Amino acid sequence: MNTLLDFVLHIDEKLAFWIQEYGTTTYVILFTIVFVETGLVIMPLLPGDSLLFAAGALCAQDTGLKMQVLIPLLIGAALLGDNVNYFIGKYLGKQIKKRERILFFKRSYIDRTEAFYAKHGGKTVIMARFIPIVRTIAPFVAGAGSMPYPRYILFCIAGALLWVPGLSLLGYWFGNNPFVKEHFETVILGIIFISVLPIVIGFLRVKFSGKKDA
Repeated sequence: MNTLLDFVLHIDEKLAFWIQEYGTTTYVILFTIVFVETGLVIMPLLPGDSLLFAAGALCAQDTGLKMQVLIPLLIGAALLGDNVNYFIGKYLGKQIKKRERILFFKRSYIDRTEAFYAKHGGKTVIMARFIPIVRTIAPFVAGAGSMPYPRYILFCIAGALLWVPGLSLLGYWFGNNPFVKEHFETVILGIIFISVLPIVIGFLRVKFSGKKDA
C-alpha cells in the first residue's frame, strides 16, 4: 500500500523517468494503466485522475509526450477498458443470478444496481468516470445489471470524452505553474480528495439516514 501511495503521489517523477528510459513506449505504459484501471474490476486502485493530470503537465514540457497523441490514445484505452469490463459483468451477472454469489458479488447487489440505474439513468455512468474505484466498478455492474449496451455505450463515450481531455488539459494548463510544481504532492492529494468526496458524502448520507429511520 505504501508503494502504491508513493507511486500516486510522485506520478510526475515516475512518468518523467519512463519517458527518459523508454521514450515513445511510455504511451504503451499509459494506455495499459488506463485500460487495466477501467477494464479489470479487480484493479481499482491504479492511478487514473492523477496520471492524466501528470501526463498533461509533462506534455507542456519538452519531454516528447504530445497532447495530440495522448488524448485520443487514452480515450481509446478508457473505452476499451469499459467495454471489456461491461461484457465481463454481463457474463458473470448471469452466473451470479443462477448461483446467488460469485466471489464478493451477490445477486442482491445486481438487483440494487438495476434499481439504481433505472432511477438515475445513464448519467450515473458519466459521473462514475470521475470517481476512483467507482469508475472501475460501474461498467461491471452496468453489464451485470443488464443495462442495454446501446444505451450504455453512449454514456460511456460521453464520460471518456469528458474525463481524459478534461484532466489532461487541466494538467497541461496548470501543471507547470511554479506553485503547482513546488507542491505537486499536495495538488495530487487535492485531486484525490475531490475525486473521492462523492463517495464520502454518499456514505455519510446512508449512515445518518439509517440512524434517522432507526
